[in-house]
Formats: sequence, C-alpha cells, structure tokens
Amino acid sequence: MTCAPDPVPLPVVTAPLTGFSRLAPPRSWLRAHPTAFDAGLAAAVLVCMVVASFADPHGPHGPTFGTRTPELRSLLLMVAAAGALVFRRSRPMSVLAVTGAVSVAELVAGDPPAPVAMSAVIALYTVASRTDRPTTWRVGLLTMTVLTGSAMLFGSAPWYSQENLGIFAWTGMAAAAGDAVRSRRAFVDAIRERAERAERTRDEEARRRVAEERLRIARDLHDVVAHHIALVNVQAGVAAHVMDKRPDQAKEALSHVREASRSALNELRVTVGLLRQSGDPEAPTEPAPGLAVLDPLLDGFRRAGLPVELARTDQDTELPAAVDLAAYRIVQEALTNVRKHAGAAAKAEVSVVRVGRTVEVTVLDDGCPAGSVRLGPDGAGADGTPAGGHGLIGMRERVTALGGTLTAGPRYGGGFRVQAILPVKARAEGDEDV
Repeated sequence: MTCAPDPVPLPVVTAPLTGFSRLAPPRSWLRAHPTAFDAGLAAAVLVCMVVASFADPHGPHGPTFGTRTPELRSLLLMVAAAGALVFRRSRPMSVLAVTGAVSVAELVAGDPPAPVAMSAVIALYTVASRTDRPTTWRVGLLTMTVLTGSAMLFGSAPWYSQENLGIFAWTGMAAAAGDAVRSRRAFVDAIRERAERAERTRDEEARRRVAEERLRIARDLHDVVAHHIALVNVQAGVAAHVMDKRPDQAKEALSHVREASRSALNELRVTVGLLRQSGDPEAPTEPAPGLAVLDPLLDGFRRAGLPVELARTDQDTELPAAVDLAAYRIVQEALTNVRKHAGAAAKAEVSVVRVGRTVEVTVLDDGCPAGSVRLGPDGAGADGTPAGGHGLIGMRERVTALGGTLTAGPRYGGGFRVQAILPVKARAEGDEDV
C-alpha cells in the first residue's frame, strides 16, 4: 500500500490587495478635491453624449455609427448640460433643473434628439443621494414625468418607442440608486456613531473602575496601617516605659510589636499585590480577612491594653466576601479609634448580630477623657471642630458601596458608638440607587 503525497499548499494571491493599495492615494486626493472629480465626471458624460449622438439606433442591423451627425444646437446643449454637472454637489436642485430643461429642449427640437437626458439622469441621482426619501419621490416622479412625457408628446419617434421607455427606466433607476446610496451612507454613519459612543462609554467605564479600585485600595491601606501602627505605637510606648524596671514585660511588649508589624506587612503585601501587572510575580493567595478571624483581631487589642467584649449571633450566616471584609474593617477601624482617642481606661464592646436580611456591626466604648477629640459622623470632631482623620470616611464609603448604612457619634453619658447595617447579600456590581 502506498501513501498519497501531501497536498501542495496553494499560493496566497496578494496582487488584488496590492492593486487596491495603489489606488488609495488617488482616492484620497479625489475625496479631498470633490470639484475635480465632478469636473472629470462632467467631461466623461460629455464624451459619452457626443459619441452617442453619432449613432443611429434605427439601423438595419442595430445601432450604426457615421450615418448621422449632431447639429450645432445639440452640441451646445450637451456642453451646457455637462458643464452644469460640475456644480452638482453644491447646488443639486439647480443642476437638476438646468439639465432637465436642456434635456426637454433637445427632446422637443431634436430630430432625432441627442442623448442630453443622460446629464439629467446623473443630476437626479445626485439629488436622490443627498436629500431625504420624500424629496426623492417627489423630484424623481416629476423628472420622470416631464422627460418621458416630453419625449412621448413632442419627440419625432412614436410614443411607445424604445428610446422613450429607456428615458423612463433610466430616470427611475437613477432615483432608486441615489436613495439606496443615501440609505447606505446613513447606515454606515449610524454604525460609526454608535461605535464611537460605545468607545467613549468604555473609556468612561474604565476610568470609573480605576477610580473605584484606587479608592478601595486606599481604604484598605489606611485600615491596615492605622490599625497596626497604632498597636505598634502603644506597645513600643509600654516597652520604653518598663524597660529599666520590668524587662520581662518590656520583652513581651516588643514581641507584640513584632507580631503586629509582621501582620501589617502581610496585609500590605496582599493589598499591594493587587497593583501588580500581568508579567509580575504572583501575588500572595492568602484570603482577605473577615469575621472568621475576628477573635484574633480582638486578642491583639486586648494584648495592647484595650478590654474588649464580643457578642455574636451570626455564626450560621455566610456573608459575601465584600460584606465580610467590610464588617471586619469596620470593627478594626472603630477599635483603633477607641485605642487612639478614648483614653487608657476605656473599654469597648463589639456586637455582630443577624437581623433579617442584614447584619448589624456595633462598636461601643465608654471613654472620652477631658481634652480629647473624638471624630463625629461627618468626619469632624464630635464638638464640631475639624479633624484630619479618614477612618469614618473610609468606613462610610465601604458601607455605602455595599448598599448599607453607617451611623457614628457620641453616646449619651460619654463614649462613642459606631454602627453599620450591612446587607447579607451584597449589591450587584453596576447597580445604581434610584
């Protein structure tokens, strides 16, 4: 048994594409100089009319050349009709009127008439391609009626002759072709406009997503840095205070500093990993923190000297990743503010409660010593003085982005209260408030 030889691949023909590429410069020049194109078209139409005027369509064996000669009047009318076509773009209606009048004059006076109606056909096509459809119908029917009626009523040939039917057919085809070109041009312009609008929409959507991602990363960086640096600052202060008299306690404080700094570095590495490009090394795959690791977070604050009590009724609730992360960050930021602003003797209470289709995260504290400044719900001081923190602003942005609500303010009798109501089901991306 013999194997058939492999088929020989056919060569790729590129000559037509090369030919089209060679025509690109002339076409661009003609688009930039439409009057020159119209002048060339007028010259070509004039040549066709003059050549056709020497032909006798009623020869014994079909059209014959040299059996008749056009009169001077016919030549002048052909030159006038062709000359009017130079202005067919700027004054289409006027050119149609001139060529139509010249054609009628030749149809009435010529014996046999020269094909001057060819110029009226070109002018009618131009009008149809540059106006709307109702105008095309009205002008086309009028031109067809006038030219065909003049040929049938005043021409030397019988009304049913082939030349009269040809005028009727050519004027109708000119109007139809012009209307088709106009419709095609409008269709292409509409597609181009929709493509440009879609491109603008994509660019705006990309810019919006970049801004949202930048804001989200900024919030994450603020939460991580503010929380861990506050713990490091407190533990470092404790270590410096007891270094000489109680070195064991100072050593324990420094170990807390090391643990907090290591945790800060890990979370920063995860957050900054989002900024890597496709060709960069892979970012860490550790999951984002959530309420599942709330106890270790509270233990860190307890070790830093802040008594924290926890009450939870959400153990059987599965939260979306965005809601879970937001709840964790709210507790983290609120306790960080308590540690920084509420004083050394302050205590805090954290509650996470499932209420219907929402989860309520509340952080309370009982401390606000004299002379300290607490942040109010608008990001200013509780007493109305401006403050430079971004913690509450970031928390409010997180909650609002998920479709929840955040309230924060002083408690009656002292202390501060932060409460976030988060939906169990996060708002779908792209939803808008109505």
